[in-house]
Amino acid sequence: MSRKRVLITGAAGFLGSHLCDRFIKEGFDVVGMDNLITGDLKNIEHLFRLKEFEFYHHDVSKFVYVPGQIDYILHFASPASPIDYLKIPIQTLKVGSLGIHNLLGFARVKNARILIASTSEVYGDPTVHPQTEDYWGNVNPIGPRGVYDEAKRFQEAITMAYHTYHHLETRIVRIFNTYGPRMRLNDGRVLPAFIGQALRGEDLTVFGDGSQTRSFCYVDDLIEGIYRLLFSDYAYPVNIGNPQEITIREFGEEIIKLTGTNQKLITHPLPQDDPKQRRPDISKAIEILGWQPKISRAEGLKYTYDYFRSLPPEELNKTAHRFA
Repeated sequence: MSRKRVLITGAAGFLGSHLCDRFIKEGFDVVGMDNLITGDLKNIEHLFRLKEFEFYHHDVSKFVYVPGQIDYILHFASPASPIDYLKIPIQTLKVGSLGIHNLLGFARVKNARILIASTSEVYGDPTVHPQTEDYWGNVNPIGPRGVYDEAKRFQEAITMAYHTYHHLETRIVRIFNTYGPRMRLNDGRVLPAFIGQALRGEDLTVFGDGSQTRSFCYVDDLIEGIYRLLFSDYAYPVNIGNPQEITIREFGEEIIKLTGTNQKLITHPLPQDDPKQRRPDISKAIEILGWQPKISRAEGLKYTYDYFRSLPPEELNKTAHRFA
């Protein structure tokens, strides 16, 4: 039996690189694709020596072609943090529109099943809590976060259109806050920002009064959920995340305790349209995939902190300049 071959876009990013590892471990041939606008080849450099891995430096917003058999496509190419998509809003919109259009067409040509990475941001600043897959969201399309939120909402819509009208095999994962090794310290998200500030001896910046909530899922748990979803028979969106909710202020205090530092929490105004509550309802994932997170926040934070602490000093200095 020939080996199955999978194309993973955004392969040099945080989640994409972990997906490459998982599929190689499972016996697939992996084609990674990334334009490196936010990805980093360091995340996948350990794979270049493997005959099971090949890499295309390419922007999926342009015509996509890979010769030979492709059985599965996982579309994870997109800026995913506010510091990125506020800096490159047009590219963010293009990868969520032109990019997904190109990949859906490519999936048809190759007769491949495609899974797209959507996000809890499709729910916007939710008025329903916790968020279930049948909630339509509360999104400001012209606000600063709209370039990301609406790109992902369009991505879901066109994917379902291809599923309905072209009978394409599609899967949609709605990803909630995820963390772990290979996150960028300078990507602006709360966990790496807090850990980076703690490692540099700075006070931790809390936006608003810190009462807003998030739910953090360790990357290994997330990858397991995505893997199960790809090989399920379910075509509609599925939330994958950890339903254990915590306020940002409580989370900052956890980071200070973890790092053994004595910084304070300092407050800044809450950015426009920043969600006040975020917690996934994972009933569908439990029922359809038999999935739920296994790694506790305490355990996952230790793994992540150890990873960040092992980075060279220039990484911390680069972060300090970015947040200045």
